[in-house]
Amino acid sequence: MFEKVLIANRGEIALRIHRACKEMGIQTVAVHSEADEEAMHVRLADESVCIGPAASKDSYLNIPAIISAATITNADAIHPGFGFLSENSNFAQMVEEHDLTFIGPSAEHIKLMGDKITAKVTAKELGIPVVPGSEGEVVDEDHAIEIARSIGFPVIIKAASGGGGKGMKIARSEEEFREVLPLAKTEAKNNFGNEAVYMEKYLQRPRHIEIQVIGDHHGNVVHLGERDCSLQRRHQKVLEEAPSPALNDQQREKIGMTAVKAMTKLGYRNAGTIEFLFEDGEFYFIEMNTRIQVEHPVTEEITGIDLICEQIRVASGAPLSFTQEEIKRRGHAIECRVNAENAFTFVPSPGRITDYHAPGGLSVRVDSAMYSGYSIPPYYDSMVAKLIVHGKTRNECIMRLRRALEEYAIGGIETTLPLHRAIIEQTDFINGDYDIHWLEKFVANRSEEVKKTA
Repeated sequence: MFEKVLIANRGEIALRIHRACKEMGIQTVAVHSEADEEAMHVRLADESVCIGPAASKDSYLNIPAIISAATITNADAIHPGFGFLSENSNFAQMVEEHDLTFIGPSAEHIKLMGDKITAKVTAKELGIPVVPGSEGEVVDEDHAIEIARSIGFPVIIKAASGGGGKGMKIARSEEEFREVLPLAKTEAKNNFGNEAVYMEKYLQRPRHIEIQVIGDHHGNVVHLGERDCSLQRRHQKVLEEAPSPALNDQQREKIGMTAVKAMTKLGYRNAGTIEFLFEDGEFYFIEMNTRIQVEHPVTEEITGIDLICEQIRVASGAPLSFTQEEIKRRGHAIECRVNAENAFTFVPSPGRITDYHAPGGLSVRVDSAMYSGYSIPPYYDSMVAKLIVHGKTRNECIMRLRRALEEYAIGGIETTLPLHRAIIEQTDFINGDYDIHWLEKFVANRSEEVKKTA
């Protein structure tokens, strides 16, 4: 087992990794930018190293600085968390080349799944169902339109190296396709340095279902069930729950074992998530995230398995500490992402936390690095906390979440807590009857109501 782990991230995930390490008797090294000198994980870690100015490119994306910090502190391994360098195959490879262990999948698998076109081809070869669309990059416009005709409009154009909804354009006709294709290419080039795009059938009312998998160095792979991440705004997840209210046990078992068989064949190790669109009883692969997910706590709550600890164990060479048969899912869990933003305009709201009270009670968990007096910097992602609740049933979980949201108080900045309080009161949500477009429509309608009363 490792003696010291460097945490190459910030915020709540850095604190989450620190806590897992301490419970395993492992020392921690926190790296931080100048803007994060007072961050909670920096205060709690055994050692800390400043790796650069506030800008991410000069600090959390500064590979030489991070590896140097690991070297001078005699760390054994680096945990990248999520975001930043977590899915950078070059970083993973450089970590290993410096005789450090990368707590994540191999550089080969990160690279393979990092390109959305290659990932889709690979998924198809592994027996995972995919959305009908182009076989690879869309190069010739006329040929692409022929494909679009064959699968039927509307279609969606996506950046091959994309993420976060950037480089995505929907075309509902041939004319619109010709208009948005160059826009998608330009957006992809500007955001990812790669203008390659591909095309898929645009599903009308799909759910976003993802399967959590984890494998070890001994050929063992398991899945830990699904998460429903359909409540999204601009392709960014807002609320997640497990299990999905849209699946029955047969569907759940089928897609879970499909994922296990594919990852076993691939030789995948460590944590990963395979993401699907689900519509009319069918699953369609969209991408694989080769890292721990923001929403991993809902899986932890229904399985009782600490995914971060398991990541560390697997990276050290140990076999998985459980078999597929030993994974028992119990009850229901929901996670609300709390962002430092206006709840309905989503305008960022960095600033100093003047008051802070986290909810508590049975089966209520808050993953956050906030504290009273802490200043939320304006340079990074706006997510500042995750509220996770668990209940024996989905209804109990919703009632507990309602109570927890009422208790949660954050002063000094605006947050998305009012949005979550509004969502859980809606009949569609209570009934589990929503899709990936539901939240966009809800927010738009809410904004119109506010304008009328202003």
